[in-house]
Amino acid sequence: MDNSSNLVWIEDFSVHASDTDYRSQGKLSFILDIMQCAADFAVGNLGISVEEILNAGMGWMMITLDLDFKRIPRPNDVLSVHTWSKGTKGALWQRDYRIFDADHIEIATARSIWALVDIEKRKILRPNALPVQVKHYNGDSVGDMPVKVTIPSDITMEEAYRYQVRYSGLDSNGHLNNARYGDLCCDSLTLAEWDNAEFTRFRITYLQEAKFGDELTILRSAVTDDGIYVRGQNSDTVYFEACIALKVSNSTNK
Repeated sequence: MDNSSNLVWIEDFSVHASDTDYRSQGKLSFILDIMQCAADFAVGNLGISVEEILNAGMGWMMITLDLDFKRIPRPNDVLSVHTWSKGTKGALWQRDYRIFDADHIEIATARSIWALVDIEKRKILRPNALPVQVKHYNGDSVGDMPVKVTIPSDITMEEAYRYQVRYSGLDSNGHLNNARYGDLCCDSLTLAEWDNAEFTRFRITYLQEAKFGDELTILRSAVTDDGIYVRGQNSDTVYFEACIALKVSNSTNK
């Protein structure tokens, strides 16, 4: 896989102490952030930067993500994010990811669905609205298109805390950054739940973009066979639904 092909983009990232939590494990928001950065670089390499897309009144909106972990990053790890456009289905774009460590061992994979949107009208655009051609890569596949996260109706959800969107959470579209939703979900768990746990899987579907000043009530379930369900909502809007799957860790490093 080679950047020069324009089909698979490879970007390296170092894991710093600020990217990890109190257990010295990489934060979910850090992983989501480097995946987003790699995707931005990949699109920019096609000949149109994120800034140019914004100036054209367009933006990228993630719809659904399904992220599987084999190992959680640690401080000083050097991670290589491989990402490619897998194709389009109607107005939706599919993008896959593989993340490797410095020993070329795969530590995570992800499947995602994106949409190109008209920022002002909040309308999903057809793929041909992008003024550059995107060549899709068919030489690899992480799996089928990810399934939308829907919290079962029989799952009891209880309020964990409340959150208001402020300056620090905003992205270049003026909405809560995709990666920050990882923090919202992780903050719904107690430290006792995190003490001896590691991620195995994270799934999220973004239903409504949160803007500056929006107040979200973060609800969570108890542990289920699928994991812990999390929802962000207010009185009349559901912003996202997600599911965190954990396993008991053999490591107690902090």
